[in-house]
Amino acid sequence: MDTELKELYQQVILDHNKSPRNFGKIEHANHTAEGYNPLCGDKVNIYIEMDNDVIKDISFQSSGCAISQASSSLMSSAVKGKTREEAEKIFNRFHDLIIGKLDEEKSLEELGKLTVFAGVKDFPSRVKCASLPWHTMLNALHKNDEQVATE
Repeated sequence: MDTELKELYQQVILDHNKSPRNFGKIEHANHTAEGYNPLCGDKVNIYIEMDNDVIKDISFQSSGCAISQASSSLMSSAVKGKTREEAEKIFNRFHDLIIGKLDEEKSLEELGKLTVFAGVKDFPSRVKCASLPWHTMLNALHKNDEQVATE
């Protein structure tokens, strides 16, 4: 990855950390889940309003590092309006990206802005920060009451 692209990615992450999209609690959520990363203290709560099989609205409340906050923000924007199946497919491709199984060029086609997390694969402890909101979103979609923990 060239230096200019790394800087752009870093700016997107910092922007979503500083001004997260979809932050707050949806009072009318019918799917919720909690996640926690005991290694660094990241915490996230995901709130989803499902309408049949479509994510009508999604939001989160979290505290933690910039990677976790930005991942929550970008995840919520990526899956809003999608079906459960589409959201799961995005999760799988995102997970492939952050663990190094997805080529960065291909990821840009498939994942758009989510590609900013491509460099996370080089920092295994940060993979957990980036994936926490996603695993928590999956629990919410499936109404799994167990707290997600990235240990």
